[in-house]
Amino acid sequence: MKIRHFVAIVGFLTTSLIYCQEKQISLEDIWSGSFRTEGMQALHSMKNGKQYSVLNFDRQNRTATIDIYNYKTLEKVKTLVSSADIAEIQGFFDYSFSNDESKVILTTKSIPVFRRSTLGEFYIYDIASKKITKVSDDLVQEPTLSPDGTKIAYGFKNNLFVKDLSSGKVDQITFDGEKNIIINGITDWVYEEEFSFVRAFDWNKASNQIAFIRFDETEVPEFSMDVFGSDLYQTQQVFKYPKAGEANSKVSLHLYDLGSNKTQELKVDKAYNDFYIPRIKWTNDANVLSAQYMNRHQNELDLWMINTKAMKSNLVLAEQDKAYIDVTFNLTFLQDNSFIWTSEKDGYNHIYHYANDGRLINQVTNGNWEVTNYYGFNEKANTIYYQSVENGSINRDVYSIKLNGKNKKRLTKTEGTNSASFSTDFTYFINTHSSATSPQEYTLNSAKSGEVVKSIKDNDKLAQKVGDYITSKKEFSTININGNDLNMWMIKPADFDATKEYPLFMYQYSGPGSQQVANRWNSTNDYWYQMLAQQGYIVACVDGRGTGFKGADFKKVTQNELGKYEVEDQIAAAKKLGALPYIDESRIGIWGWSYGGFMSSNALFKGNDVFKMAIAVAPVTSWRFYDTIYTERYMTTPQENSSGYDENSPINHVDKLEGDFLLIHGSGDDNVHLQNTMRMVEALIQADKQFEWMIYPDKNHGIYGGNTRLHLYKKMTNFINKTLGDKIKENGKEEETTSKIKD
Repeated sequence: MKIRHFVAIVGFLTTSLIYCQEKQISLEDIWSGSFRTEGMQALHSMKNGKQYSVLNFDRQNRTATIDIYNYKTLEKVKTLVSSADIAEIQGFFDYSFSNDESKVILTTKSIPVFRRSTLGEFYIYDIASKKITKVSDDLVQEPTLSPDGTKIAYGFKNNLFVKDLSSGKVDQITFDGEKNIIINGITDWVYEEEFSFVRAFDWNKASNQIAFIRFDETEVPEFSMDVFGSDLYQTQQVFKYPKAGEANSKVSLHLYDLGSNKTQELKVDKAYNDFYIPRIKWTNDANVLSAQYMNRHQNELDLWMINTKAMKSNLVLAEQDKAYIDVTFNLTFLQDNSFIWTSEKDGYNHIYHYANDGRLINQVTNGNWEVTNYYGFNEKANTIYYQSVENGSINRDVYSIKLNGKNKKRLTKTEGTNSASFSTDFTYFINTHSSATSPQEYTLNSAKSGEVVKSIKDNDKLAQKVGDYITSKKEFSTININGNDLNMWMIKPADFDATKEYPLFMYQYSGPGSQQVANRWNSTNDYWYQMLAQQGYIVACVDGRGTGFKGADFKKVTQNELGKYEVEDQIAAAKKLGALPYIDESRIGIWGWSYGGFMSSNALFKGNDVFKMAIAVAPVTSWRFYDTIYTERYMTTPQENSSGYDENSPINHVDKLEGDFLLIHGSGDDNVHLQNTMRMVEALIQADKQFEWMIYPDKNHGIYGGNTRLHLYKKMTNFINKTLGDKIKENGKEEETTSKIKD
């Protein structure tokens, strides 16, 4: 293997050369995309196990291609599909194969609905005949080819349709779909956001049955947002959004039989009241469907096997937790319909092997560490491949282990964040590695030994570019707070002098199971932190109690009291850091986005003797305003836990505000509604507290588009400079510093 990113490591980190770097990072540099990393688009392992496909773009000729490469040689074998050869379309930007890889779905147009859902224009390309077929003249959702490649199912206007690709005949299989009332086969807003999926239908292995979830939104309260746009009158976006304690969609499971053209409801042998169906998946038996049912508190999860031929259900697994159970996609059926499952039931997330009747065969992995991803099972080698934090909670490595839990092997050797994409036959995997000192590099590795076979793609040019700028090392450490060793990173000015005092600017997110202190390459915010460091700030991040990858007890300690222990940890960490001789304890600020905005608001109010300023972007200000699935997972309902909701709501602590506060929100935020900020603003006004705020018209939770992000970060940077860096009183004399350090 070549020496990894020598220029990056030297230019980006080595203090002996740091003074040779002259360029300063600007906000324009950051938001122009000049620090963007190169990747491998839409990587797909072909069924033969010897080749993989990648989506490539020729921007000069405005063409898109699906190119096939040989794993062993990494050489391009052929171009499978080129938009230049298809007269019917101008181009495409995504693709997916049929199971037998005889056909490809090409995405040519996409209009976002919510975070994960889109309306799109799709074409089916037959590889052998080179024939192209438009899925529908309408913009549809989630087109999915049957396993035999002869039909395609999709959602349109809350109903499901099936198109026969040979005859072109389209059958509508549900008829009661209606906006804001009934949805068939596509998730409602809260399922999409919190259970992370949109397609709520699935083909069986024989391609003759479709199982789907039906959502009855009739009793779910509506939420509306003004869309100001550019017309004379604004319009409204109205959608069903169940806030904590309010009515959810009533869900039911249904089966459509293509042979009889009939639909019937599938029921299980247990009476549920107010429940979720967060996952459905057909097993290898064409007549057996798996379905996961969960109670509203989300601390009970049942896995059912439903025989659609005999119309009988069997409860094979029933998990319970004193707090909550995370729903994952880590359910894999083996040839005998035994299955692999992940669970936190021993206190850490691990892999388990169960018989098809739910009998535990064995716990495959164990230890005081977390499995963070499950990659697959090699039947021939009887081997499971997974990712974990076994090598430290801020790192990720790829491992193999036998199904019986023996012969565990660490396959990645370079410290940092490693993630794998395996060939279908598990001969190779493409490893993506990055760390705080090196950008993403893609290598071909042996699945047997983990050894690097060849380098596929690196970001050495980016590393060299970053090396031209004034930058500082991201220093990882732990800090003991409230009896816990918390993960922390810190970025100091490049010309750091321990005899001087610097303002401290803290970042955190802090949501349950999250992680911000990780050994991986820069996010966009990291470049901003480097810019702030070059201006004379120390920037730090601490993952407090409630964050992830350190065991269930550490993560779930915040149960029923979101914002209590997390805020205590940030305040205590700021105090401890403020006691360091090189940090000015009178100039400490904190910021965060979404859950992080909830946290930074609370930290400023409750920690008014510690924090001088805070920025809250798109914050939750009361969990009463947020959705059922996320909020009740950690808080139960407001009716059951009113004190938990109110005691840690920043709205109820505005009277404690003494420092400087900047509140930012997008008016088109369908996730954390502008209502949160408006109620906070009203509370601050009535408490006679001065503050600053900014509303970005029609922008969603991400607050982006056009010049928006640059404007946002300029506003935040100016606020930081004004409140932490502009003027310092020293020995009774006011000194202008303009965000520079105190001499």
